[in-house]
Amino acid sequence: MAEKRDYYEVLGISKSASADDIKSAYRKAALKWHPDRWVSGTDAEKKTAEENFKEASEAYSVLSDPDKRAKYDQFGQAGLGGNAGGFDFSGGFGNLNDILNDLFGGNFSGFGGFGGFGGGQQQQKVYRGRDIRTRVKLTLEEIATGCAKEISLERDRPCTECGGKGAKNESDIKTCPNCHGSGQEQRVTNSFFGQSVVYSTCSRCGGEGKIIDHPCHSCGGTGLVRKREKVRVNIPAGVENGMQLNIRGEGHGAKHNGVNGDLLIVIEEETHPQLRRKGSNLFYTKILSLDEAILGTEVSVPCLDGTYKFKVDPGVQSGKIVKLKGRGLPNINSYGRSSGKGDLYVKLLVWIPRKLDRKEREMISSMKDSFKPNLSNEDKALFDTMKENF
Repeated sequence: MAEKRDYYEVLGISKSASADDIKSAYRKAALKWHPDRWVSGTDAEKKTAEENFKEASEAYSVLSDPDKRAKYDQFGQAGLGGNAGGFDFSGGFGNLNDILNDLFGGNFSGFGGFGGFGGGQQQQKVYRGRDIRTRVKLTLEEIATGCAKEISLERDRPCTECGGKGAKNESDIKTCPNCHGSGQEQRVTNSFFGQSVVYSTCSRCGGEGKIIDHPCHSCGGTGLVRKREKVRVNIPAGVENGMQLNIRGEGHGAKHNGVNGDLLIVIEEETHPQLRRKGSNLFYTKILSLDEAILGTEVSVPCLDGTYKFKVDPGVQSGKIVKLKGRGLPNINSYGRSSGKGDLYVKLLVWIPRKLDRKEREMISSMKDSFKPNLSNEDKALFDTMKENF
């Protein structure tokens, strides 16, 4: 009997591979050597596919089990005793299809070769309602505090006439004679590995497992009717333009009392007439006259909770930015912490007149010696910053 290949080599992984690495490697191998992919191959190719599939499955059955893997790492095949990998294709390994269902998302239909293990039937179909997407316009003031919005929308809801069942009388709802309530039809196909059982959605009941002889006249047997309703939605503070809020269960209803879809709220932020936003910070530009910049002044700045005043020192330079801490918007991820609010940045720009009359020109000329640059360290730092941002 030929010596078995190293299981790590079979799956193409290292001995330090994680459980996810092992699972991923086996999934690739199972996809590559699945018998259904080699039905049109030559006899030699089919035989190779069968051997490789068996080999990969045996390797996975050992390496995916922590206890078996530890024994194999320490003692090799001898550590597995009589199991030699614990994978018996003659029918002793009943959970191979469970592994394949896990690897392929529960959609693996099974096959009848290698001793006759087959795919299990899926459960009766459960419907899910469609999601509803709508937009909500918010001002910065509403975003700053959070708000409640009432949204009017049309959505499918359970029929009141039949209680969402699709028929007024229970006697009108019967088990589907095609699938006998399973929601699936099965057919048997033959291949070189033996018989394969393939499951598909029942063509008569659409996977529901039941049929209705006399549908409800209000909903036509779907169990749903269209209604216009109002939904009150709480919008948290700090949301941003384009952000989507998911309100579970507030979308369309589902057929036959299935699972409701979700209501998806897309935030649409209205432009503020004076403030600009970037994240949780706000920005405002204040224009000063020449005399205000030279002599100093008190300025008023619009905030989302009113007006804020602060003093501007004499000799302020154009381009200076004043930071008003905590006057911005809440950070939606801060959960109420005091440090979770942004700031308001006020940029001061000095307006210099383009035209002067004769009297103004004479006055400025008389003071020109007083206006020669004499930069302080603060002025130098400001101008250096402005040069860097040129």
